Amino acid sequence: MEQMIHQASLYGSDQEFLEMAVPFVRDGLANGEPVLVTTTSGNLELLGEALGEDASRVDHAETAYYGRRTAQRATAFTRYWRRNSGHRRVRILAEPVWQGKSARDVLAWKRMESGLNVLLDDTGIWMICPYDTRSVGAGIAEDALRTHPSVSADGRTAQPSATYADPHDFIGRCDAAPLAAPPAGSVSAPLDEINDVRRFVAEEARRRGLAEESASLLAVAAHEAARYLGTPLTAGIWESFGAVVCDLRRPGKAISDPLVGFRPPGPIERAEDGLWLARQVCDHVDVRSDATGCTIRLQAAGPRLQTG
Repeated sequence: MEQMIHQASLYGSDQEFLEMAVPFVRDGLANGEPVLVTTTSGNLELLGEALGEDASRVDHAETAYYGRRTAQRATAFTRYWRRNSGHRRVRILAEPVWQGKSARDVLAWKRMESGLNVLLDDTGIWMICPYDTRSVGAGIAEDALRTHPSVSADGRTAQPSATYADPHDFIGRCDAAPLAAPPAGSVSAPLDEINDVRRFVAEEARRRGLAEESASLLAVAAHEAARYLGTPLTAGIWESFGAVVCDLRRPGKAISDPLVGFRPPGPIERAEDGLWLARQVCDHVDVRSDATGCTIRLQAAGPRLQTG
């Protein structure tokens, strides 16, 4: 198996995108390597036209639908590798969607980009992440050089990134700000049993207008997160604009792994599998440890966003 490669590619025109993407994809196909392209619909069209008949040999997906949440995205990459792990090398061209994201979402996606250097380290993936400098902000482009060890303009050669940051240091800076305190309208309860967490969250979520299915999903996520955190703990819940938020707080507990819950389950059960599930069904999962304990905060879409 080859060593994992994670590169950024900053481009400022359609031509510059193709000058990187076409050689990267064609070389992979020529080597008999699986190739996945997940980018914008416009870039998929450009690349498909440039590849001609070879386009049919490329796995592809519009990037907005290839993992809406960061943990879903990381899981999709891992599963693509697992399906093709009989190959020494697997190529992925992966362009995130940055337009229209909130500041919180942008930070979460930068955090994931850095985390991929750890999460995929034991794979043979060669991943290039394109950044369109015509549309992404300067801060996003600058951080691309901090979250990718090297930069490629032609899909073949690369230069080391002079500002690359150790993933644990970068993620630590992303997580440096403490979680905001629960608002005055929140409801909390000390709970000694894991099953009590599920009942409490389901009941309180329904009281805040969540449909039965959505309330049950949040309750399952809280139950699984509580299994990882352990009991006794204090559970709190409240509604914010467009969201229902649940806090689980356990005194004396600390979680040191900043990527816990990002690794998909395998054949052997792990303690973090439940937290992985929580990350799949919640819009946001934040984990913070301090001198007095640990908090896991889960956020799900509120009743105003439900369509069913």
